[in-house]
Amino acid sequence: MEALNLRLFDWLNAPAHAPRLTLDLAYAFAIYAIYLVPLLLIVGWLQRDLERQKIALRALIACIAALAVNQLITLVWMHPRPFVVPVGHTYLAHAPNASFPSDHMTVISTFAISLLLSRGARTLGIALAGIGVGIAWSRVYLGVHFPLDMLGALAVSLGVAGLAAALESRYLPPLHALARTLHRRLFAPLIARGWLAR
Repeated sequence: MEALNLRLFDWLNAPAHAPRLTLDLAYAFAIYAIYLVPLLLIVGWLQRDLERQKIALRALIACIAALAVNQLITLVWMHPRPFVVPVGHTYLAHAPNASFPSDHMTVISTFAISLLLSRGARTLGIALAGIGVGIAWSRVYLGVHFPLDMLGALAVSLGVAGLAAALESRYLPPLHALARTLHRRLFAPLIARGWLAR
């Protein structure tokens, strides 16, 4: 398996003199695309539609749980990053912590899968899944992850997002009620002015 991982990495990793345009595209995916997740969570929560709020809240819970699973995995198996081995070419500064599974890929894919499992958000889920492919490519291309780090992240995301969707009737109603109460208290002045929905 490790031999396949190294072979795929060698095929996807940037060459010694990578084109500037390709590097810029990779940087956009590797660094900035992940900020779509908190942005969409905020927008989803601020909707007047209670179902959209619940979708956003479930996706947030799934992302937090998936990241917790990642932390447990790294405690059991600390896989080095490519530049620690060292192999390939590195174009992005990164701490030499565990590479498996990728947290970036876990967040974007957990969010995308959560939306795909929700009737009213599947189109957005498909779009985010496409962005997830870009993030996976970019982080291998820039030399901070191996391909199997991305597959591991996808496996975690599928399991956690699926479980969060299956069990939502048990945890989501009380958490949604609590979140709405906190929302009303924290943003009372903005709600009173009509800038935010109650």
